[in-house]
Amino acid sequence: MTMTHRICITCAAKGCRRSVRLIRKAVRAALKEEHVDVPCQIGIRVTDDEEIRELNREYRGIDRETDVLSFPMLHLKPGKFRVDESDFDPDTGRLYLGDMVISIDRAKAQAIEYGHSLSRETAYLSVHSVLHLLGYDHDTDIEDKRRMRAREERVMERMGLRRKDDQ
Repeated sequence: MTMTHRICITCAAKGCRRSVRLIRKAVRAALKEEHVDVPCQIGIRVTDDEEIRELNREYRGIDRETDVLSFPMLHLKPGKFRVDESDFDPDTGRLYLGDMVISIDRAKAQAIEYGHSLSRETAYLSVHSVLHLLGYDHDTDIEDKRRMRAREERVMERMGLRRKDDQ
């Protein structure tokens, strides 16, 4: 029996329920693009600016809203998905990649700011966070940022959600 990925989504903000299916689709697309071919699990919380600001302050020491927070459980190398048998949960047989928190308030504001749909922004934030869980980082140097952005755009394009100005 082949196990599938488990994507556990909690909606903690008004209006986020309609994004659940899209978030799952985006997470699965990013995992597929990154060749994650083992059953894994990711926890996702969709919330508002108030809660994500509290989390950003608590975990990063930054007292302001942000669009997405990622909490990887493993130290993976970007673009080189390799795990050890000991990384798997013996009870579920899945690899726990980590957690992400998305602010639906920030997603709405950024969709307006960037001139695209809420669907595209929500999918983008989901893909962005999955890449963080898989070891990508855009804060270290310009080459890492470029590589991460290229991976994000590739996933988005495969989902049919290209940037408006590219269409």
